[in-house]
Amino acid sequence: MASTDHRNADVPLAPEKGLLLDFLHRGRASRWGSDARAWDAAAAGRTLARIAPLFGAHGYFPLDARGFEHVPAAPTMLVSNHSGGTTIPDAWGFLFAWYRHFGTARPVHVLVHEMILATDVTGRYFSERGALRASGTAAREAIAGFGRDVLVMPGGDIDTWRPWTRRYQVEFAGRTGYARTALELGVPIVPVAHAGAHSTLFVITDGRAIARVMGLARIARAHVWPVHLSLPWGLAIGPWPHFPLPAKLRYRLGAPIVPRACGGRPTDDDVRELDARVRAAVQSMLDGLARGE
Repeated sequence: MASTDHRNADVPLAPEKGLLLDFLHRGRASRWGSDARAWDAAAAGRTLARIAPLFGAHGYFPLDARGFEHVPAAPTMLVSNHSGGTTIPDAWGFLFAWYRHFGTARPVHVLVHEMILATDVTGRYFSERGALRASGTAAREAIAGFGRDVLVMPGGDIDTWRPWTRRYQVEFAGRTGYARTALELGVPIVPVAHAGAHSTLFVITDGRAIARVMGLARIARAHVWPVHLSLPWGLAIGPWPHFPLPAKLRYRLGAPIVPRACGGRPTDDDVRELDARVRAAVQSMLDGLARGE
């Protein structure tokens, strides 16, 4: 399922800027999403209060989140599939479920595409709520430097825009940087499976061939140009944010996977083995969700 091309294996934890990102940065490095100290519990609390009506039992996105008892003491790395297009209702739902369970005394940092951190407005907002750019440095500092939990969605754009017909299939796209980081730090991985956000739109194709022709990897570090049915666009071509249809968001957290000791120097075989274990765990829980469990 996942590629074995390790030239791009660390993409989620070692991004390269595209031309569009360079333009947004205007020749300077973005300061947002690079420091876990930007987390603001009060700002996060205000946001959680505002969105709470969406995720109640009778809300727009009723939550069914199970398995938080499997999460060990911080720090942990949570690794999840990704669904629902650019609007990312799956991420919002997981964060709400996390803080409903643990409270803001235990922040979790989400590794995100650099695009949403590239401006001062969006960068400040998401940084204060725990977002970190998807880089190995940011992940290591949050885990090892601050003892914080980190949520990684290795499949990124390819996973969140996979076709609706593959909504119950894990697609990490051969990206294994998260596994290497977990091995180097010896941090346990909690596998997370999600279903529901892919029902807020209908993805016909991820458009990877279109993205290659357009050179999007070079322009914006993106690898898809999807075709989808969504509101308000109708038939849309491109990764445009959509107005999500109501859907029940379901999450399952599995037993932690403890990386085997490698002295902080993982081999490629170590990385592949851990990645395979994580993908298998997430896929097993997705299969259960597909069966209605």
